[in-house]
Amino acid sequence: QHSTQDPLDRADFNAVEYINTLFPTEQSLANIDDVVNKIKLKIRRLDDNIRTVVRGQTNVGQDGREALEEAQKAIQQLFGKIKDIKDKAEKSEQMVKEITRDIKQLDHAKRHLTTSITTLNHLHMLAGGVDSLEAMTRRRQYGEVANLLQGVVNVLEHFNKYMGIPQIRQLSERVKAAQNELGQQILADFEEAFPSQGSKRAGGPSNVLRDACLVANVLDPRIKQEIIKKFIKQHLSEYLVLFQENQDVAWLDKIDRRYAWIKRQLVDYEEKYVRMFPAEWCMTERIAVDFCHITRTELAKIMRTRAKEIEVKLLLFAIQRTTNFEGLLAKRFSGCTLSDTVPKAEPPPPNTNPFLEDETVLESDEATLEKADIDRPKKPKVPDNPFHGIVSKCFEPHLYVYIESQDKNLSELIDRFVGDFKAQGPPKPNVDEGGAVLPSCADLFVYYKKCMVQCSQLSTGEPMIALSTIFQKYLREYAWKILSGNLPKTTSSSGGLTISSLLKEKEGSEVAKFTLEELCLICSILSTAEYCLATTQQLEEKLKEKVDASLVERINLMGEMDTFSIVISNSIQLLVQDLDAACDPALTAMSKMQWQNVEHVGDQSPYVTSVILHIKQNVPIIRDNLASTRKYFTQFCIKFANSFIPKFINHLFKCKPISMVGAEQLLLDTHSLKMVLLDLPSIGSQVVRKAPASYTKIVVKGMTRAEMILKVVMAPHEPPVVFVDNYIKLLADCSTDTFQKILDMKGLKRSEQSSMLDLFRQRLPAPPSGGDNASSISLAAPTPEQESSRIRKLEKLIKKRL
Repeated sequence: QHSTQDPLDRADFNAVEYINTLFPTEQSLANIDDVVNKIKLKIRRLDDNIRTVVRGQTNVGQDGREALEEAQKAIQQLFGKIKDIKDKAEKSEQMVKEITRDIKQLDHAKRHLTTSITTLNHLHMLAGGVDSLEAMTRRRQYGEVANLLQGVVNVLEHFNKYMGIPQIRQLSERVKAAQNELGQQILADFEEAFPSQGSKRAGGPSNVLRDACLVANVLDPRIKQEIIKKFIKQHLSEYLVLFQENQDVAWLDKIDRRYAWIKRQLVDYEEKYVRMFPAEWCMTERIAVDFCHITRTELAKIMRTRAKEIEVKLLLFAIQRTTNFEGLLAKRFSGCTLSDTVPKAEPPPPNTNPFLEDETVLESDEATLEKADIDRPKKPKVPDNPFHGIVSKCFEPHLYVYIESQDKNLSELIDRFVGDFKAQGPPKPNVDEGGAVLPSCADLFVYYKKCMVQCSQLSTGEPMIALSTIFQKYLREYAWKILSGNLPKTTSSSGGLTISSLLKEKEGSEVAKFTLEELCLICSILSTAEYCLATTQQLEEKLKEKVDASLVERINLMGEMDTFSIVISNSIQLLVQDLDAACDPALTAMSKMQWQNVEHVGDQSPYVTSVILHIKQNVPIIRDNLASTRKYFTQFCIKFANSFIPKFINHLFKCKPISMVGAEQLLLDTHSLKMVLLDLPSIGSQVVRKAPASYTKIVVKGMTRAEMILKVVMAPHEPPVVFVDNYIKLLADCSTDTFQKILDMKGLKRSEQSSMLDLFRQRLPAPPSGGDNASSISLAAPTPEQESSRIRKLEKLIKKRL
């Protein structure tokens, strides 16, 4: 419906209102006729519209019915046409079947006829081939037989499903008999040409034997294997006689002659027989491989018999010449004839670690080996050499001789190092180069490198494990005898206040401490231990690369690395103890001063000057000699701070009683020491470096606590509540023992101290859950002291174990 403004169309139409709208006044009633006429006209128009719509709807229904009837008629006609088409299609199919039935029969007949003709042809070929094969075999016409036999065998395969027919089965048996006869006949021909026994000289190559080899390729593979076996056995029979165990030439010192003999034989074979055997038989390689197997067995047998005569240089000589020969085989042959049972030593992977260089040559210091590599080709990478270990594997059971020799050599080397150190004395101070690493250290690892290179080329199995055990033994001996054994001895066990004679010295005077040479020696030993630690780690990695994968877990040098770490720790502790002990007299002098009688604050006290003097004397020497190991110099600084600062605070507590002016002077001294300690890593250096954050944090924390102690001492103790709260705020230390020491420094009487302690306990914050009493809590001072004490106890235990 469309919207309209006609009041008659409104849903809430009211007739009375509508009439009142049309005739609002009495005068308007005069127009009533006109209004009535308009309404009647509108009524007539509405009736016409209604009538038109009703008629229209009637006509639509009639048209729809007519259209539906026409559609139904069309569908009936279409169905009839489809049925006709289907009937015609069925008739056509039937006609096609009738037409093709005869064609199928003809196809089957043709196929069967073709098969029959082909089979008859094959049968004719097979029968003729068997006759020819038997005749040619008798006449030894192996060239024709080789071609014919393969064809006969191929044709015979077509008759596998016809073996039930007697004639076919008979032909098949004749072929097998001919093959057997051929095999026996060819073997007999080779036996006659190359007799395995007797004095008859081996014959030369012939065309008959060459063709016989072609026939053997078609026969049972065992015939080919038998020919190869007989020929190689006859070819190597002379070798077994010349180099039998009782011959002088069979021993290791003349091992070169074995390899020279086989080289001549291979050259002789290439000249005479190479064309007699098919190329795919790889006869040259097979001769070489069989020679290797025989040599490995013979060498193993003679070495078992004469094991006591095997010396290191002889063993290394034999192994080197053998590995050279295996390298030559790898350059000449592909290794295609090697069976899975041939022992192949898994070689180490290529070197990727800079710890070792030039590992491709197996050297010996003996004069007999100096010319070993003159005519030797570059050793191929062992992983690419399929012949690696094919002979040299026999030496592995005797490598204990090499290991024992290295044990003896290393023992002598360590003794020489000890003797040289005693004869030459400690190394001279070498500040310019940042501290000297002992030359014996480099010598030791160079020798280790040489041993490892040799052993890895001899074997990557158990001998490498035995060698690594030897390495471990002498790394420990080096750490104990050369490094720890030459550390200077201290005059006190702990470096604390046990040297009573020092207490009588005046400030700034010389005290019993290490000389410049001794300090340099300690730094040199520390640098050497660090070098050994890093190089031992690289050595372990290289050993793991060299050894067989199954044995990697048995390589572990962590214990030796720990030993060098202990030497480093002991060296640092000696340096700390020396500087610590040098500062003790000054701290003792500080604690014995009459601080209650100080009348005015002046420059820093003499004891501070003394401490600074010792620091300026020792630290630059240590820093310069540890220039190559900055991290351990930082450790020295941290350990010294952890030792000196708690000791300074303990001596501070002994300064009692203290006047206000005395506390101010101590505060000035403490600040001076704090500045010196903060500058300690670069003190006396032309290049000023910022101290490590880890070190600065320790100094700031410790010396700030000392300053806070003095500020609390300077604070008035009246009123007590303010003093106690100020103490808790400044020191954050809930220990009654520390509070008691503060009261002693202020010089309070016992009665005042008692009431002050009671107030202190009352004002303490609540302890954390699980705490039994407040006195067990200490947040500052005892912590560094306890830590230092624990470190010393641990180091004493380590020394005892060493």
